[in-house]
Amino acid sequence: MVRDFEQYSAWRQGVVTALRNYQSWVAGASLTDAATEQRIGRTLARLADDKLSVAFVAEFSRGKSELINAIFFADYGQRILPSAAGRTTMCPTELLYDPSFAPSIRLLPIETRADNLSTGDYRDQPGAWTVLPLNLDAGADMHEVFKQVSLTRQVPVEEAKRYGLYDEDDPDLQVTLDEHGMVEISLWRHAIINFPHPLLKQGLVILDTPGLNAIGTEPELTLNLIPNAHAVLFILAADTGVTKSDIEVWRNHIGAGAGRLVVLNKIDSMWDELRSEAEINLEIERQQANVAHVLALEPRQVFPVSAQKALVGKITKDAALLARSRLESLEGALFNELIPAKKEIVRKQLAEELQALNGAQTAMLNARVRGIVEQLHELKSLRGKNQSVIAHMMRRIDVEKKEFDASLFKLQATRAVFTRLSTELYTCMGMDIVRDDIEQVREEMQRSRFFTGVREAMRGYFERIGRNFDAAEHKTLEISEMMGVMYRRFANEHGLTLALPMPFSLERYREEIAGIEAIYYKQFGTATLITTSRVVLMEKFFDTIASRVRGCFKSANNDAEAWLKVIMAPLEAQIRQHKDQLKHRLASIQRIHDATDSLEQKIDAFESSQRQLEAQKARLNELAGAISIAINAEFVALDVAA
Repeated sequence: MVRDFEQYSAWRQGVVTALRNYQSWVAGASLTDAATEQRIGRTLARLADDKLSVAFVAEFSRGKSELINAIFFADYGQRILPSAAGRTTMCPTELLYDPSFAPSIRLLPIETRADNLSTGDYRDQPGAWTVLPLNLDAGADMHEVFKQVSLTRQVPVEEAKRYGLYDEDDPDLQVTLDEHGMVEISLWRHAIINFPHPLLKQGLVILDTPGLNAIGTEPELTLNLIPNAHAVLFILAADTGVTKSDIEVWRNHIGAGAGRLVVLNKIDSMWDELRSEAEINLEIERQQANVAHVLALEPRQVFPVSAQKALVGKITKDAALLARSRLESLEGALFNELIPAKKEIVRKQLAEELQALNGAQTAMLNARVRGIVEQLHELKSLRGKNQSVIAHMMRRIDVEKKEFDASLFKLQATRAVFTRLSTELYTCMGMDIVRDDIEQVREEMQRSRFFTGVREAMRGYFERIGRNFDAAEHKTLEISEMMGVMYRRFANEHGLTLALPMPFSLERYREEIAGIEAIYYKQFGTATLITTSRVVLMEKFFDTIASRVRGCFKSANNDAEAWLKVIMAPLEAQIRQHKDQLKHRLASIQRIHDATDSLEQKIDAFESSQRQLEAQKARLNELAGAISIAINAEFVALDVAA
């Protein structure tokens, strides 16, 4: 598995290297502008921050943490996550590596659920987290620190209700009260383990979830972490099969699709010395077929394994035990689902960026070539001509230069309109609108503690978001059309080779909001009655929804700001280049008129420049081709047990 991820990282690094070579060369050849620098910078940043996330979802005592240990951490020679009978993961736990933090476990107190902030909001508040260092040289000490994710405390019912962790109308929860009427809750709301494991260093993020009940009560899981995971492993136990709660979570929160795998764990409970291996395998196949039928899957989509035996087999180098655990089949499927799917997403984005990038640089070089060709034509036409003809040509170029300068005054008037439209765009999608909308929903929820009022508040909220996006897209279209007219006018009037401005779309942000809305309605939209405790839970969900919407609008604002900064960059670069060419043409002919330069020497110099530009075009295509080769490079899965 490590080698699989190493191959993906090597592919990504190959793309980075090719892109940096391209960046360095175009800068040296003076072929960059603000739009080019932004495109390359953002692409490199995305590649550097590229993550592959795998979520493990299961009811407690299904061997979820043991499966994580077996797949990812067996090479460490011991369990990383605590694994024992009963509940060992009480809060959502992320395993990742961020070099800006020391090896540690960061823990968010459960009390933060009483505030109107999501887990995501707290990621930008270091002071809210309890940080415990990890001693990487002392495995036993590290294992003790990891046990924090399983700690709980007893609280009164009212406190649990305030956190949205107790529903008095749920009979299954009432029986969990102890003799003092107290509720057991997790000590922590969220845990982030920053651990320098090779896989985590290469961008893997592992999410270990609490029991299935948390899927419905922890909004961060339901609205963010699980839907956005590149792979989700849904773990069942061979000795229990599919329970009612399993079916509900599968249908409502996971479901069949790319990167969604079902694991039938603990098949070692079916190993029986009094039965033959064939009989045992037949029983496992029957259970596998039954699980597939209940979840509406093909049997091949359900993977029977023994995580515990696989871990032992890997650590003790017992190949026979590892083979009998069947883990290698699951690892192969995980690799074939996760990495190629993620790579295809990145590859598509890179291909689109490369096409736009190389098109802009090629246009700039073609404009330079055209300028040289025009000057050569002018100079060659001067062979054998007298001084009056040369003087006439000087006057013609001077008129052309004045006409071009007049066009620049028109450009300044367009800039004023551009500034106004930009301000109107920010008014449509600014963070002030987002904040006011969130406050309005919270006020409406507080005024109406009943189902209809709360549902109406949420319906109005999503409608207003849609209208804000509609207004913003209208403004971006106005700006694009105005800039397109300007680009075409300069191209027609002055013979410039100009690609149309970079397009801008809010579609991916619309899709993100639509996904959030769909999850919300799946969770709450079909209910006919919402109790007081469910209203509290809905408010907790709204905290996370509001956080996701804020993040979505912030990213959209950043993208819009970046787009507005560079939308004129290609035009401005061509204007500067055209002005320089006019200036040089006039100066060249002036020197020939004054007999200070030899005409033939000047022609030779321009022909040499033309050859250099053609060589630059060839080199640009070569470097763009190298990026394309790196993007489309293939790799094959190696031995998953490696």
